[in-house]
Amino acid sequence: MPKNTKVTQLQHSNEPVTESVADLLSLEQPMDYKSSQMSMGLSPGSVAPGKSLLPDPDAEDGRPAWNNKLEYILAQVGFSVGLGNVWRFPYLCQKNGGGAYLVPYFILLILIGIPLFFLELAVGQRIRRGSIGVWNYVYPQLGGIGVSSLMVCGFVGLYYNVIIGWSIFYFFQSFQYPLPWAECPFQRNGSQVIVEPECEKSSATTYFWYREALNITSTINDTGGLNWKMTLSLLVAWILVCLAVIKGIQSSGKVMYFSSLFPYVVLFCFLVRGLMMKGAVDGIAHMFTPKLEKMLEPQVWREAATQVFFALGLGFGGVIAFSSYNKRDNNCHFDAALVSIINFLTSILATLVVFAVLGFKANVMNEKCVVENAEKILSYLNTGVLSKDLVPPHINFSHLSAQDYSEMYGVIKTVKEDSFGQLGLDPCILEDELNKAVQGTGLAFIAFTEAMTHFPASPFWSVMFFFMLINLGLGSMIGTMTGITTPILDAFKIRKEILCVVCCIIAFLLGLLFVQRSGNYFVTMFDDYSAGLPLTVVVILENISVAWIYGTKRFMQDLEDMLGFRPYAFYYYMWRYVSPAILVVLIISTVIEMAVSPAGYNAWVESEGSEQFHSYPPWALAMAYALIVVAMLPLPIIYIVRQFNLVSDGSNKLSVSYRKGMMKDISNLEEQDEQRFILSKNPSEAPSPMPPHRAYLGPGGTQEMTNTNYGTSTKTGYQNIGSPESEL
Repeated sequence: MPKNTKVTQLQHSNEPVTESVADLLSLEQPMDYKSSQMSMGLSPGSVAPGKSLLPDPDAEDGRPAWNNKLEYILAQVGFSVGLGNVWRFPYLCQKNGGGAYLVPYFILLILIGIPLFFLELAVGQRIRRGSIGVWNYVYPQLGGIGVSSLMVCGFVGLYYNVIIGWSIFYFFQSFQYPLPWAECPFQRNGSQVIVEPECEKSSATTYFWYREALNITSTINDTGGLNWKMTLSLLVAWILVCLAVIKGIQSSGKVMYFSSLFPYVVLFCFLVRGLMMKGAVDGIAHMFTPKLEKMLEPQVWREAATQVFFALGLGFGGVIAFSSYNKRDNNCHFDAALVSIINFLTSILATLVVFAVLGFKANVMNEKCVVENAEKILSYLNTGVLSKDLVPPHINFSHLSAQDYSEMYGVIKTVKEDSFGQLGLDPCILEDELNKAVQGTGLAFIAFTEAMTHFPASPFWSVMFFFMLINLGLGSMIGTMTGITTPILDAFKIRKEILCVVCCIIAFLLGLLFVQRSGNYFVTMFDDYSAGLPLTVVVILENISVAWIYGTKRFMQDLEDMLGFRPYAFYYYMWRYVSPAILVVLIISTVIEMAVSPAGYNAWVESEGSEQFHSYPPWALAMAYALIVVAMLPLPIIYIVRQFNLVSDGSNKLSVSYRKGMMKDISNLEEQDEQRFILSKNPSEAPSPMPPHRAYLGPGGTQEMTNTNYGTSTKTGYQNIGSPESEL
């Protein structure tokens, strides 16, 4: 080969490869449509058969890969199945009509969940980059999608790991008998020993959560200083996350064998144990008794869409990052359907467990209510306030059932209508106890802990439950951290170990905001504002960039080349019309909800032993809206700087994987026939890789994408034609 050719110069140069794709393509063999990395809409007959434009990407790019398919599936399941499946889904199911809620949820899972999950899997697997690299190559002007996704991952990871820290604290507290939240503590008042007033006004488990665990302040304005117990728990949580991700997918994949499968073992154990308890059937029957009128309320559909959206982890970047370590011919369509169905069935399983436990708890609380009120009635009978004639003769106070009490309560209420309110009697209706919805952290750290105090061998069940929560949280955190580290590692030459350690240290320091005594209020703020709207915007832009800018037909053809079969036409209509429309409605309804609903938090009032809604002070409200603005700010900034060419978008540079493969391929050029790599003797005569009879049009359909002569960069308003990772 002549020594002055560009390929030879690149071989002997230590400089990074910065030649345009067109330069190197002019030295390559003719393109084979079927084996090319992206078809770009060419017809099969327009290129020479049996030839491959690119080296084998899976073998040559040096990118880490999953050890096997099972590890990858478990990682995706671990990321999508998280704490929200255990507490948020059951709460929404109870709140929005029980069994009737499953109908809109399942419909929206089919319409937006699976199609968008499939889309993220496909682009990640095809381009083999993190979220930033993927969307830079798809459409550089929308490269801010990946940056916004990374920032949201950061916000969510900060407070999500705090919840794991809470679970760690409860896990270690569970190695006691009786459990420390089983009974209210006592305090001395002079010579008397009395029950702690705050605990007496609430409950033992509620008191332990707010006072012993969080030691919470009464307002968000009062920070109260650091809670050292939760600070240590948060430190342990970040150490666990760092150890899980520091070795990359080779180690985190093995971690997933345990962290993804163990929660199912615990859930099945809890389900079997729960079904054996008194009242469990009442809870499950209440759960699946459909309130069909609820299906007509728009709020139910909005909350179902939001839950579908976040249950699969769309927009976080973790899905893309995990799939980027797959081979390009992996059947990601099967993966999308499998993981989505597993996620849905896990939510159903967790809901059965939750309502079996809550049904047992409701029966216990109802029996306690009956006993307490029966004692009041006995005292009224003994003092003559009530006549003994009001008590039916068949009622035995030593074995008083809920049905007997209800009958006696009705008689007394009818006879003592004028003065009934002064007696202070409660109706003790089981349905009322079942209707007491507990949302979010309260379900795990108050309702579940209270139910477990009534279990035989309660410390064992408590240890299992919180160990399950830790594993669920770690599975999601590994995916979240991968969504952060993978784009950075793709963009910069940083040692993975150093990056993981630095990220975890910074996150722990920032996370100290959440382990102040007022930290729970900031967890609520971040949960409400940092992810919802920004992620919805991110996902609709992902959908638009693929379906409308790149083109749905072209994307379907690329999938056929990659998978070996053409996906159903169903996906074409979902990606192009239905999913974007639903996401637009979701964004509009979210904005309206934020504008109409007062912004605030539930503060714990120590003197009353209960929560009370407080509006955010101005500084906190500004902070809440700043989270939304900061998360979405990269979108317009990167669009502007790239649209007006203020900063190079890098789209005329070879991708890392292509560079590595090409450099390996050209290392043997001196020993091989020059005519295998150069299609003509003169560079100016090198044919274009595009067929002469069919010029490719850019996304707008008006700008023709053509190659220049050898030695010049190919630059268009969209992407370079030959880059294997910029063609999508």
